[in-house]
Amino acid sequence: MILFHLKYVLYPNLREKESKLKKKPSNRSEYNFFSKISTRWNDNDIYGHMNNIVYYALFDTAVNKWLIQNNLIDIKNGKNIGLIVQSGCNYFSSFQYPEDIDAGIRVTKIGTSSVRYEVGLFHEKDEISSADGFFVHVYVDRETNTPISLNYDFKKTLDTIFVEL
Repeated sequence: MILFHLKYVLYPNLREKESKLKKKPSNRSEYNFFSKISTRWNDNDIYGHMNNIVYYALFDTAVNKWLIQNNLIDIKNGKNIGLIVQSGCNYFSSFQYPEDIDAGIRVTKIGTSSVRYEVGLFHEKDEISSADGFFVHVYVDRETNTPISLNYDFKKTLDTIFVEL
């Protein structure tokens, strides 16, 4: 207990920095597009809740579903692909099988060749997310793996789910 208090004496701004690191769940109203995703039997782990790796698969599924529906990527024959170069997740409450999840999707940054997607996972009737995740896609040429510049039409479509934070 003495060590706990000593760190705040030695580093007086530490408590403030720690509180800034704690993320709060997002609100459903912060997203303007939702995709319904169902959990599967094998999503549950031995503890009876959804394993953390499944959350990342849900983020990827929700965003790629949106990209495909909006004709922004062709996963089989497209010249360009998106590679994840950074990702993260904050967990607030669990999901389990069987359950339908509302995945809120937004874009928060559009670069020359990269896009930051954020996904909030919600229980069907909840206003506050159970998990918030993000990942950054860098779009590259499928054959050379070199970054490409996003064209105007691609960016214009991304703008439909862009949210300034």
